[in-house]
Amino acid sequence: MKRIAVLLLAVSLLFACAKKEEKKGAYLARIGNTTITQADFEREMKGLPGFAQQLFKGDGGNEKFLEELIKKEILYQEALKKNLDKNPEFRAKVEDFKKITLVSILLEKEIEAHSKVTDQEVKEFYEKNRADFAPVNQIKASHILVKTEGEAKKIIAGLKKGDDFAQIAKKSSIDPGSKQKGGDLGYISKGQMVREFEAAALRLKPGEISEPVKTQFGYHVIKVTELKTGKIVEFDQVKDMLSQRLSAKKQKEFFDTYMEGLKKNYKVDVNKDAFSKMTPKEESKEKTPEKPETKAEPIEAPQQKK
Repeated sequence: MKRIAVLLLAVSLLFACAKKEEKKGAYLARIGNTTITQADFEREMKGLPGFAQQLFKGDGGNEKFLEELIKKEILYQEALKKNLDKNPEFRAKVEDFKKITLVSILLEKEIEAHSKVTDQEVKEFYEKNRADFAPVNQIKASHILVKTEGEAKKIIAGLKKGDDFAQIAKKSSIDPGSKQKGGDLGYISKGQMVREFEAAALRLKPGEISEPVKTQFGYHVIKVTELKTGKIVEFDQVKDMLSQRLSAKKQKEFFDTYMEGLKKNYKVDVNKDAFSKMTPKEESKEKTPEKPETKAEPIEAPQQKK
């Protein structure tokens, strides 16, 4: 009876293994005691980036890819024969991989689950910020152009204290085309300004003054006085983009809160003495002699691309 029971158990185990093999599909190749099944083949192919998958399309593509899988398995078995799996460098990389993978799974389970954005939230955000979805066609701006960042910062400090923008432009700007107009550049269409100037101007709201903006002409202090906008972009055109933006914002907020909560459960001890010894002190930079200042060329239209 005992022998029959053992025999039945063995048969059942073989049947279970056969069923598993069947689920994976027929084996396509056998290397030693290892088989490559159809399921293995399809999983490996799916794991390739799109451009790499294209390399194995067409006539003979499947044969080429199977050959690559066979090569990989042969190399893997050869590495095991040489006991490279016991190599300290290999073990360290495995631990790093385990750590990264586990962290990724944890973040996916904890953060993504708590940062889903509903269609209602996206719609509400759009309605509250409709004005932001009207493309800017023209900017009415003024600027003060100077040679150095230090001059620009000094001018900004004065403007914050109440200095008159137009008067400072007439006195200090090196742009002959706008200084007599108090720095007024009039209406400028998108695409007419140099890239750095345009990017800074588009970030400003009417009445705001920029930080120093460096371009090929020097340093600008920009003041936007008016924005001419076009037709508001419809919700359906920005829905996906807004959903991604709001989801990323939620993820960051939840992650910060999540980490603060976790930190309370773990004792962290930083050895400041040891850390300070391994961190190289910032070397004092040698001052290089400044180049003699050259006279700036007249700038007729700093907003125009050159």
